[in-house]
Amino acid sequence: MQTRFAEIWGNKIRYLEEGTSERSVLLVHGLGGSAERWLGVIPNLSQKYRVIAIDLIGFGYSDKPSEDYTVDFFARFLTAFIKKLGLTKVVLVGTSMGGQIAAECAGNDPSVERLVLVAPSGAMKSTTKAVEAYMMAALYPNSLSAREALEMMTNASPVEESAVADFVKRMSMPNAKLAFMSSVLGIKNSSIEATLQRIKVPTLLVWGRQDKVIPIIHAGAFAGRIKDCTFLPLEGQGHLPHVENPAIFSKFVLEFLNSRLVVAESP
Repeated sequence: MQTRFAEIWGNKIRYLEEGTSERSVLLVHGLGGSAERWLGVIPNLSQKYRVIAIDLIGFGYSDKPSEDYTVDFFARFLTAFIKKLGLTKVVLVGTSMGGQIAAECAGNDPSVERLVLVAPSGAMKSTTKAVEAYMMAALYPNSLSAREALEMMTNASPVEESAVADFVKRMSMPNAKLAFMSSVLGIKNSSIEATLQRIKVPTLLVWGRQDKVIPIIHAGAFAGRIKDCTFLPLEGQGHLPHVENPAIFSKFVLEFLNSRLVVAESP
């Protein structure tokens, strides 16, 4: 796995890359996340695809300029990144806020050929205790608050100490809190209805039944508006199934990409 950098709009953007296939998968983390959230998935997908896991602008170890971090801003950034890397055909896989950004991008960018959304944001207009705990951990980063928030995000414990330490380190970086809170406001002031109706590519919607961050009840808003959408609920999984059980998550994604995944259930 290689750590690489690209310059987008004058900003240094970090990403991880593995695999040599001509077919590409771009992994997009959620609010307050980084490329490391996909470490368990990358080795599985890279056997068949060139896998790229990005640190979104404002997050991870990418530059964090003073900007309005709206969903539209992130989608335009993602399109610029895709063009920078010369990806003429790409599978987008996005989780939480990254799922909403990936959906916005897929509705406008013809280079996106398939889409995987993992408990995407955009439909939930209220808050949850897990979201509130996560926001507090981001604003006041320490081991205790970060561990508590990350444990609420998953349905598995304990959370690895390396993940806790990395979150605290990243949220303590200059402008990290600004980007985080600006993104929260960007999500709150966004609308997904028109975006989802523009998506024409085959889409897999993955949601953990035990998701405490964005409950699975919100899946219907996506499955009901995306024309070609396969809904996959995961029993025993929380908000981060790609972290909690990367082997199972990777298996289903590969089956979807190979057109072998059959799911009859509706949200």
